Parts: sequence; structure tokens; C-alpha cells
Amino acid sequence: MRRTVPASSLPLVAGILLALAGAAQADGERLLTAARIHTSDAATPVATAMVWDAEGRIVAVGDAAELAVRHPGAERIDAGDATVVPGLIDAHAHLVGLGHALMQADLVGARSTGEIVERLQAFARDLPEDAWLMGRGWDQNLWPEKAFPTAAVLDAAFPDRPVVLERVDGHATWANSAAMRAVERDLSGDWQPEGGLILREDGRATGVFVDTAARLVYAPAPEPDAAWQDRAMERALRHVAALGLTGVHDMGTGRGGLEVMKRFADRGALTLRVRAYAQRDSSLIDDLCRDGHYSHPSGRLDMRGVKLMIDGALGSRGAALIEDYSDDPGNRGLLLQTEEDFEAAARRAQGCGLQVATHAIGDRGNRIVLDTYARVLGDAASGDHRWRVEHAQVMAPGDIARFAGLGLVASMQPTHATSDMGWAGDRLGEARLAGAYAWRSFAEAGVPLALGSDFPVEFADPRLGLLAAVTRQDVHGLPPGGWLPGQVLTAAEALHGFTAGAAWSAFDDDETGRLAPGLRADFVILGQDPLAVPADRLDELEVRSTWVDGRPVYEAR
Repeated sequence: MRRTVPASSLPLVAGILLALAGAAQADGERLLTAARIHTSDAATPVATAMVWDAEGRIVAVGDAAELAVRHPGAERIDAGDATVVPGLIDAHAHLVGLGHALMQADLVGARSTGEIVERLQAFARDLPEDAWLMGRGWDQNLWPEKAFPTAAVLDAAFPDRPVVLERVDGHATWANSAAMRAVERDLSGDWQPEGGLILREDGRATGVFVDTAARLVYAPAPEPDAAWQDRAMERALRHVAALGLTGVHDMGTGRGGLEVMKRFADRGALTLRVRAYAQRDSSLIDDLCRDGHYSHPSGRLDMRGVKLMIDGALGSRGAALIEDYSDDPGNRGLLLQTEEDFEAAARRAQGCGLQVATHAIGDRGNRIVLDTYARVLGDAASGDHRWRVEHAQVMAPGDIARFAGLGLVASMQPTHATSDMGWAGDRLGEARLAGAYAWRSFAEAGVPLALGSDFPVEFADPRLGLLAAVTRQDVHGLPPGGWLPGQVLTAAEALHGFTAGAAWSAFDDDETGRLAPGLRADFVILGQDPLAVPADRLDELEVRSTWVDGRPVYEAR
């Protein structure tokens, strides 16, 4: 089964539509017909035609014959037996991070430290001699020993070149001795940075840095120049366009990342909509508090929210738990900041009129976020604030119902469940799994769901998210019957989470997420109907073309 599409093979725009419809007049309407159009709009759930104007705004949705009569001058685009759905939106992603990952050594899926070294050696052949070797995607849970690695493994292959490797979840970093020698501060002793952990043996750093501690080994690495950043963004945009993504919520955007996306938006090269959430320690928050929400004139880029973080990740045992980790007695994870500092950040955001989205993985982390939101929102909890909890991954079951009372969005990533299912039970024990990756429980509690992938932590392909949400299985059909199958979503619920639900969660519901008059003509043409194919085939949906503002940004060869 197809897991992802190589970025190098994905063509972008450049006259893509010629095979479908020919060149359109600049000031004319276009009429698209297809076997079926799933609109995600309650007024007209299913249609066979759609009309949009030269500005990329939908004019009408309905019956093909009727719209052909009403719009006789519109240029015709016949998608034949295809199915059209609203453009897919990833509600939690890292677009700049994806670009960087595509420019670095790919360690995803490596089954041993030996395989890691082999991949690094192959990648390093094309690097300048003085360049740092960067990579991401390692996961010790896939290795026979299932233990964190040490610098010694990397030192044997790279004694002089600094090597810095990000774990698959982005919450731990593995470095060699050359990289650690470049750190200005002495890494030995028993001190620890706030919100982080330096793993040590006999007082000496082993080479693994958890959460905020990773900043120590990244700090001396050379900053990539603007040309490198632009190449990275071009690769990321090509990659996601081929997967049917027309929008992403970029979680934790820094000033540098925003400037890259602005450059692309300025020259009309930002080929999807980015709803960016400012990084928690970024000066961008000062800008937003002073100047108000940022919005690019193109409508492709805006920032009206802030991404906060309370704890780490489950895979690196940094998620904050109420009780000890089942496989690490005495460890209850990490808080990345004090509860007081977190509440101060949330209050400041509220005072500046910003939407708050907070990363919370463990049951303790989630409870702290809920308690803090309740205090900060107060009577405003009944208003239209749409504050979000990102991941909401491990919940004390009784806390799930609190989301609806506080008017919160659960922003969840289905493939986290299928990636973590092999070891999540070891971390949590069977009892705590009752509130883990609990999409159905949230849906039944009336909590709005916004679905995403957290790429590049997971593959960016939303079809994998649909598959995981509906089957609770991986691409190999495992486990039989699904993992914790009582938490599955229907195909319609999953599609809604990647379209209308995601758009609503970013205050974008009057622009995207549905195919309805007045909204943007952002859509995907698929070879199959995602609401009709067997559930275990959702990852094989054929993306024929991807459209933003009524113009194609990708067409399959």
C-alpha cells in the first residue's frame, strides 16, 4: 500500500490544467462536473457540479444539468467518474519542519542503530566536509534493544563531523561527541535545563537530550541561508500538494518560518493556505499584541493564534502523567514550563485577542491545560473562542467531557495511534488506555474534532489519517480488527475532521472546509469515493489533482 509520494517526483502548477480543460479566460467562470461532489456542507451534501468565478470564489453548487443552463458561458471542466471533496486541511502540522526534514537525512523506520549509521553515511557523501550532519526520524522503539542510543554509536562513524539527529516525535535529540564539544556550556554534572533532560551516566552526557535540552546542541549549528530555506519550502509545497492538502495549521511558527512563507506568498508561490500559530517564546506574539492579527493580502497566510506547550511526548517519556510510567517507575514525565508561567502565557494571549492552542500529551498535562483554560476563560468559556488542545492524547476519561463545557476543540492526529500502538500499552498500562487516542469518546461528548498528522512527526499523507481514523489499523491491516476499535470514527466523520472541522477550528469556516457559495474553491479530485471505498483502502485513494482558489496546484502524471 502506498504510504507517501516521493517529493522529487511531484510536478507543481506550470500549466497543469491543460489536459483537463484548456486555458481559461481571466475574467470567466468555470463549471466543474463530476460523478459526485461531497461538499461537507449541510445545505447541499452531495452535488454533481460546481461553479466558481475568476477570483476563485464558489458561485453555485448543485445539479450539473441545471448549472449548465444557469451558467452557459462558463468554461467546462469534466472530471468524469471522479469524486470531488473539499480541499484537505491538516489541523496540526509543521510546514517549515517538513521542508527541513526533506533536506536532511531521513531516518524514519530505521530498525537498528546500524541502519541509522548506514543511512547517515550515504547522506554524508554529498555534504561539504565542514558541514554538520543533520537528520530526523529515529525511534528507539523500533530497535531490538528499545533503549535510548548513545553518542558512541555515532562517534565510531563520525569522529570529527558534528552529528545532530532529531527523534521522530521532535521531543528528543541524539548527538555525537563532536556536536557536544561545540556546546558552550559544560554538559557534565547533575544540572538540568528547565523543561528538559540531559541523559547522563556517571555525570557525563550520553548524547540524548530530551525536549528543551535539545536547544543546547542545536545552538552552535550553522544557520541555513535563505536559498536553502527556499529550496526546503519548495520541496514541502510540492510534497503536500500531491497529497491533496490545500491547507495546514502550522503549529509553533517562528519569525524565520513566517518570513519564508511571506516570501512565497508575496510572489504567488504559496500553493496552500497556512494558518500559522506563533511559537510560544517568539517575538511574534509581541507583534500580534501590538498590531493585531496578521493576514497576507493573498488570503494564503495568516496568524491569529499562539501555540503553547505543557509537556513532552509519550515516546520519549516526556508526557506528563498523573501516575508513574508503567515501564519506568518513578518517572512521571516533564512539564516544559511551570503551571504559573503557562497560565500567564494563556492570560496574555487572551488579553491580546489571540486564539490559544496548547500541546498536551499526558493525562496530567491535559488536566493542567483544562484547569488553566477554565480559570483564564472564566465566563468567556461559553463564547466563541475556539481554544484548542493539541493532541489531547492521553486523557483521564472523566476529563473528556470537560472539553464541551469549556467550548474547546480537540485537535487530534489519527496516525499517532497507529504509530504508537506497539508500545503505548507498555508506557501507560492497560487501564490508562481507556482515555488514550479516544476520538470516539470525544465525538460522543459533543467535542469538535480537528484532524491532522503532526507532520513531519508522521507522514504528511492525509489518506493515512483517514485510514487510521476509520480502522485503527496500520497500512498492513494490523492489528486484526483494529487497536482499541471502540474509538473508531466513520469515514464521514474522519473526512469532516480533515475539512470542515479543521477549517472551523482555525476560524476559517467562512473561507474553506466546505464547497458552498461564497467560499474558496479549494478542492481535490479523487479517483475513488472516500465515503464508499472499503475502509482498508482509504490510504489508496488516487489524488488526481489539487486545487486552491479554483486553480490547480498539482496534477497526477
